[in-house]
Amino acid sequence: MAIFTGKFYPLFFKSLLNKEVDFDTDVIKLMLLDNSYTFSNAHQYKSSISGEVTGTGYTAGGQILTGAAVSFDSPTNVIKMDANDPAWPGSTITGARKAVAYNSTPGTDAARPLIAYLESDTTLSTTSGQLSITFDAAGIATIAVA
Repeated sequence: MAIFTGKFYPLFFKSLLNKEVDFDTDVIKLMLLDNSYTFSNAHQYKSSISGEVTGTGYTAGGQILTGAAVSFDSPTNVIKMDANDPAWPGSTITGARKAVAYNSTPGTDAARPLIAYLESDTTLSTTSGQLSITFDAAGIATIAVA
């Protein structure tokens, strides 16, 4: 089990303001990536992503994040995105080091907005075991507002 820390993609806020993401109704997924993926401020849609891992027990495109929600902490003016920690039981996956949360509801990768980029300080692999991710205690990603 590794802790993944994340940050919002800058263009996620453009997608949000253009009503391309609705946390109440859309399906939010987490896709695992190997170390070949390089974060870019210019990435806005899933079609920009490369380096997705493959393996037994892992479905291309990633896993639906259950309990995905956004909250606001008034005393600190922080908006937090969080979800239940995902796991891939009985999996054989090699080289997972990064992850991307995105809205999988639109019909094509070119229209699926990226939400957050996450990275671990260790590379994860399993052989017929469970690969588990623990999100940072602060949430998947946070931003101070106001």
